[in-house]
Amino acid sequence: MTEKQIKLRPFADTDAESIFELANNKNIWINLRDGFPHPYTLADARKYIAYCLSLNPPTCFAIEYGGELAGSIGLFPQSDVYSKSAEIGYWIGEPFWNKGIASRAVDMIVEYGFLNLDIIRIHTGVFSYNIASQKVLEKCRFVKEAVFKNAIWKDGRICDEIRYARLK
Repeated sequence: MTEKQIKLRPFADTDAESIFELANNKNIWINLRDGFPHPYTLADARKYIAYCLSLNPPTCFAIEYGGELAGSIGLFPQSDVYSKSAEIGYWIGEPFWNKGIASRAVDMIVEYGFLNLDIIRIHTGVFSYNIASQKVLEKCRFVKEAVFKNAIWKDGRICDEIRYARLK
């Protein structure tokens, strides 16, 4: 894999079908907050694209791998006393797992965020059973800051949330 195969780009309306096909997967949903619907519909994909395109400055991008839509990644600036922080969120479609795409995309959006947004900290919470995402964040120099015991209720079970952050 070369870095040229992975790029972050704005979503296009024509991405809706690909998002729908990738995102309508319980193996994706199980690792994300419940705001990410399951089942995932074509209407959900269109709504998500419209949301991403409405952001100014742009902070939510399509992840492209070898010319194909492979997932999504975003930075979500915080407010009030957290105004110098952003939360990162991402997902990769299952056909694209284990190719190093998430790690490269995280590195790319962190660089984008620190260069283009008025932030000094990027953080996220990962469900304790999502080992793959923990490995991605650690590879990308995020530091485990805390474990929130029994903080998550997902798919009928309780789990811990692991908080990670990276500073500018």
